Order: sequence, then C-alpha cells, then structure tokens
Amino acid sequence: MKNIGKCKFHGVAKVGERGQIVIPAEIRGLFNIKSGDKLFVFAKPGEIIGLVPAEEFNRFLDEAAELLAKFKK
Repeated sequence: MKNIGKCKFHGVAKVGERGQIVIPAEIRGLFNIKSGDKLFVFAKPGEIIGLVPAEEFNRFLDEAAELLAKFKK
C-alpha cells in the first residue's frame, strides 16, 4: 500500500432507496467515468468497498495473464 498517503477525500456518496449511489463529479472526472460505464465492485466485508472501471480491470487481467504465461515457459 505505497500510495495510502496520496489518498484524498472527494466527497460523500448517498445511497438511495433502491441501493443506488452517485459517485462525486470530481471522481467521475478523474477517472473519466461516464453514464453507462461499468465498474467492478470489490469489498472486504464490514471494512471497505472499492470500485474499478471495468476497462481498466480487464486490462490488468490481460497483463497478468501475459506475465503468468511467461512464468510458465
């Protein structure tokens, strides 16, 4: 967790009646998140929830698969 000191508070997300949340505009801008984009949701129950843009997570998985393939050789 090298970057923990670089974290910044960006606002509060309110959960609506249907369980929907609104991501603060500043975060949407930083990550170029637009209406209709898909986000992976990760959680450590009772402690933390994380959102990762699906496109970025897929790119990470592709790179990880390439590295694993190299290690297998």
